[in-house]
Amino acid sequence: MPAHRRAAVAALTALAPVSWGTTYVVTTEFLPPERPLFTALVRALPAGLLLLAVARVLPRGAWWWKAAVLGALNIGAFFPLLFLSAYRLPGGLAAVVGSVGPLLVLGLSALLLGRRPALRDVLAGAAAGLGVSMVVLKAAGALDALGVAAAFASTASMSAGTVLTQKWGRPEGVGPLALTGWQLTAGGLLIAPLAFLAEGAPPALDAGAAGGYAYLALVNTAVAYCLWFRGIGRLTATQATLLGPLSPLTAAVLGWAVLGESLTALQLAGMALAFGATVAGQLRGPSAGPARSRLAPHDPAPAALPGQRLPAPHIGTGPHRCRPSPVLPVEVRREGPGRGGR
Repeated sequence: MPAHRRAAVAALTALAPVSWGTTYVVTTEFLPPERPLFTALVRALPAGLLLLAVARVLPRGAWWWKAAVLGALNIGAFFPLLFLSAYRLPGGLAAVVGSVGPLLVLGLSALLLGRRPALRDVLAGAAAGLGVSMVVLKAAGALDALGVAAAFASTASMSAGTVLTQKWGRPEGVGPLALTGWQLTAGGLLIAPLAFLAEGAPPALDAGAAGGYAYLALVNTAVAYCLWFRGIGRLTATQATLLGPLSPLTAAVLGWAVLGESLTALQLAGMALAFGATVAGQLRGPSAGPARSRLAPHDPAPAALPGQRLPAPHIGTGPHRCRPSPVLPVEVRREGPGRGGR
């Protein structure tokens, strides 16, 4: 992919974590308190059903269980664990634990995709985590073990879902709209019984809460996750997850601009470090170009023995390799000084 197109894809994908960074302000200013599972349900299920109605495509064959697995990892487990960690951990510690996501994706990509982590990506992931820590981490007392475990589990769940989304891709003829709808619906159906068992009946909503939930479902979830899954299909899993620090950075900026929270010099330095690591994570060398033949251009062609037939060469090694038009095999004969040779 050319550099300018890759930059455009990265910028469009970055709108997803920027949108997720608005969740804190919307939740604290408009939504009823202490209803994390209901909020997760309203974010996922209506958005998923809406996208299914628009796309009008259902999974087929193995994609029924693949969509269920991706929906559980990216939505059904991620949302409740994320909210649980946010309620039990002080300050921005949940965001700090979540910032290890790029490093988890590097490890999972090596395990599931066979991609060896590049030193540049490891350094970018570590720098992003450090920058987020400088922005959101504040002094606190004893840590809650369950909250820390939930924060790490939510990060691991989303990281695994990101890598598997890239590993499995999309079925032929299915766009990101349908794939997002499958996952949101599957995840929402997993959250629904937990929400009603743990929190009971839905709360009464005023106009502000209704508008907040509509924003979370449509913009913060349906549109944002369509952009996210579209980006995963075009970027590497590491590039996509290194956009994640934009979420806590957006939350910090909105906290300053909307809620009147202060930003210290250390936080500003952390924002610069995390943003720089995010940009560095999108930089790649020139494209490797189309697949080459099994023989490198400088390799000599194999010599044919007398009477040996050489098959037509195959160009490339993958399942989409190009094949030249069939030609008749050529019989190679060794000619001598005379007409017939020896």
